[in-house]
Amino acid sequence: MPGAKIARPPVHRITLTQLAVLTLLCLALLVYNEVVAWSLAAGGLVAVIPQAYFAHLAFRWRGAKSARDMARASYAGEIGKFMLSVAGFAVVFAAIRPIDGLAVFAGYLAMLTIQIIGSWLLLTRSQ
Repeated sequence: MPGAKIARPPVHRITLTQLAVLTLLCLALLVYNEVVAWSLAAGGLVAVIPQAYFAHLAFRWRGAKSARDMARASYAGEIGKFMLSVAGFAVVFAAIRPIDGLAVFAGYLAMLTIQIIGSWLLLTRSQ
């Protein structure tokens, strides 16, 4: 008897929402100040790319038989997310000139906020 199929959580929707909001914010700010817009985009991408990497690894496995693989993938994803975030900030602050540091961190925090709210909505709607 085959086991029950567990649907993969739609975590990709969070990434798509983050990218849509980031794009709209940056396009709106581009009219106001080009440096702030590019800095916000860079900070937002520093948050979105590592989170998408983590979600790809962590939610690759499903089912009770894959519990060990899921745990291993989650640990690897979390380490990769941390390393990508550190590397992303290093590249942003070393390579982009001129840059608005406050806008970089504002973009990062805005994307983290969307990720937290999106994760909360996924958890509450799936119950």
